[in-house]
Amino acid sequence: MLSGLLLLLCVSLLCGVGLGAAGIGTADMFRFLWAGATGGTVHASDAAAYTIVWEIRLPRVVLAAVVGAGLSAVGVAVQAMVRNALADPFVLGISSGAAVGANAVILLGAFAGLGVWALSASAFVSALAAMVLVYAVARSPHGLTPLRLILTGTALAYGFEAVTTVMVFGAARGEAARSAMMWLLGSLGGATWAQVPLAAVTVVAGWVWLRRRAESLNALTMGDETSAALGVQPARLRRELFLVTAGVTGTVVAVSGAIGFVGLMVPHLVRMLVGADHRRVLAVAPPAGAVLLVWADVLSRLILAPAELPVGVITAVVGVPAFLLLMRRGGYAFGGR
Repeated sequence: MLSGLLLLLCVSLLCGVGLGAAGIGTADMFRFLWAGATGGTVHASDAAAYTIVWEIRLPRVVLAAVVGAGLSAVGVAVQAMVRNALADPFVLGISSGAAVGANAVILLGAFAGLGVWALSASAFVSALAAMVLVYAVARSPHGLTPLRLILTGTALAYGFEAVTTVMVFGAARGEAARSAMMWLLGSLGGATWAQVPLAAVTVVAGWVWLRRRAESLNALTMGDETSAALGVQPARLRRELFLVTAGVTGTVVAVSGAIGFVGLMVPHLVRMLVGADHRRVLAVAPPAGAVLLVWADVLSRLILAPAELPVGVITAVVGVPAFLLLMRRGGYAFGGR
């Protein structure tokens, strides 16, 4: 299954580069990709098409794969941390916190001195600030409990969304407000090669850490008493999980906006295919999430071409029915009916 998913991901990446409002033939696409990868040259008449393939579409689909993989991996972690199969990375309020920083740049011109890095840097810093606030409020003398994390993250998310709404309504109408809405719903339209390395390194590092803790995650889903009897310190593990998921989520949200439902759907669907063992789930979920988001981004570009939909709209169209189906099945917790 993993081999098949990786092959499907490679095919999806090529399709993502080849499909778009500007028609570029398959042979030309491969020629431009080869020229970009090897440092070759292209004819002056092909300069515009080459730029579309190498500088616009390729970093976009690569970033879509990275973001999809990251959201899926941390979705697995969050669901294990709170022992709830209907949780996702945004239940902790981190994405809403990132939205405050991003919209401060888009609508108010904050951190203009950082240039092209202003949006990503501001979103990442505000996501980390939201993480610290959620942790400080949810922490108790008994450690971090699933219920306190969910309630605190949900409550603070509403607060962060209120701040964002005030900024949107207080700013001048026009392109800035439209950009803010695109970011709030998730968009990969501004993807550049400069954004890929940090996001990729963070996602890979978070995934490696989670894979090393797969056995502990299996124990944690059985309950705190059982996991403690198996030699796992649930409070400490939950604290570490919180930091890792917050870091990865903050990084990917900073470059893609708030894309929902990927971290909810993919882990649950993967468990239906490979079982609940986190060693298998964490191996399959990232490439599955990468494939899902690459195709969601392709659809966001094609449905209203040459206009573009926020990619979060596409994931919501798929995610809302999936969420309702999961609720109807009663899967509120691992093993729940």
